[in-house]
Amino acid sequence: MRNILAVAGKELRTYFHSPIAYLVMTVWAGLCGFFFYSLMATYVLQSFRMAAMGGMGAPPMSMNEIIIRPMFEGILTVVLLLLIPLITMRLYAEERKTGTIELLLTSPLTDLQIILGKFLGALALFSVLLAVVFLYVGLLFIHGNPNFRPVLANALGLFLFGSALLALGMWISTFSRNQIIAGSIALAAFLLLYVLDWVTAYSTGRVSEVISYMSLTKHFDSFSKGVVDLSDLVYYLSVIVLGIFLTSRSVEALKGRP
Repeated sequence: MRNILAVAGKELRTYFHSPIAYLVMTVWAGLCGFFFYSLMATYVLQSFRMAAMGGMGAPPMSMNEIIIRPMFEGILTVVLLLLIPLITMRLYAEERKTGTIELLLTSPLTDLQIILGKFLGALALFSVLLAVVFLYVGLLFIHGNPNFRPVLANALGLFLFGSALLALGMWISTFSRNQIIAGSIALAAFLLLYVLDWVTAYSTGRVSEVISYMSLTKHFDSFSKGVVDLSDLVYYLSVIVLGIFLTSRSVEALKGRP
């Protein structure tokens, strides 16, 4: 475990010794702030309209449904598709480009320790991004009364969603020495996984159900509603394990390759 944490710490320091972490955090914080303000303004405007009409017998407006759920499911998941490749593209591509991959693979550490360390380093940076989100969400609890449980479910879902992307992106980073190529392939793969659920709109049958099940968004829907479904947990954890396994196979194939 000590070796894994050492690799993770080294990866995290590398992020903050380069512009990547600051670029990702700045873009993430800016976009989160803009969308949070827009959704909050929409909520306030609708509240004023309902108050002016005397409520019209409608139930109280929900911050969870108007602000939190659209922000997590409709916005942040899409933003992660664009930012996660920036985090993962350097994990192995940079090692191959600089030639340090040979030193890494011949070190006393096992391949799995290195892979888990790199994954945890990327996950630590991703956790910082999640903390930024909750700086905004915390304002809702200070000035409003959202339901806490759906917020936790959305947070768990977003954490698993991002972790699955990190595992797949790490695997894709082993494909090329060029970080831009690795990032571009990861972005294309993430977008495909994001829209696989669209197949159910024009096709039915067993094949379409299987393709739809592979979609990342399909399994986030329950979390966005405040429900933690075991099948969705298993899906995301399986994707994470699959990404780590595929990375190990790719790293094994890199041994002895010039």
